[in-house]
Amino acid sequence: MAPRKKNSAFDEELISATEHIQKRDKKLGKIISQVGPCALKLDEMHSPFASLAEAIIYQQLTGKAAATIAQRVKNLFVENGTAVSYPEPHRFLEASDELLRSAGLSRAKTAAIKDLSLKMVEGHVPSLEEMHRLSDEELIRRLSIIRGIGPWTVEMLLIFKLGRLNILPSTDYGVRKGFAYTYKTGDLPTPKALLEFGERWQPYRTVASWYLWRAAGMAKI
Repeated sequence: MAPRKKNSAFDEELISATEHIQKRDKKLGKIISQVGPCALKLDEMHSPFASLAEAIIYQQLTGKAAATIAQRVKNLFVENGTAVSYPEPHRFLEASDELLRSAGLSRAKTAAIKDLSLKMVEGHVPSLEEMHRLSDEELIRRLSIIRGIGPWTVEMLLIFKLGRLNILPSTDYGVRKGFAYTYKTGDLPTPKALLEFGERWQPYRTVASWYLWRAAGMAKI
């Protein structure tokens, strides 16, 4: 797997990807012309554990509510009067469920973070360097064994944290809605149909997905 990308190289790759899609798909090309350059930004990952734990916390919540709970969780682990940047996995394992739930975590999310912490301690979760080397498929397989972490969550990590450019989150509502708007299908495509159609966007399905998200914002349905 290629090493992590510097921002300038990543931006240049986005331009090439956009041009590739415009040549291969006229209908999505029209959306690209309306939206303009792909503005996908990476939020570089420094800690796989912190990124995955926050992914669990943010599930099914608004950004503001999730950020509040995430900060409360960190505040539970204070050292010398200051909350740590992010608690280590063993700290979560030592904490009681009641303590974690006092920060606003649900039972399911508490159990998921405990499972993530255990798998980190046991070495089942790849290190950051390993993540940069592993294929998309292998990362989805290895991380999806964690309670509360499914393929969609890993796909978001691959796109926004690792900058992988060939990810098509076929179960994502926004991507499917954007597809229905772009191709005037009426109904949302099935994940299988979306994956089959998306073969034409290879090897830049991430960029196609980004534009489908933008298209979803144009839709009135």
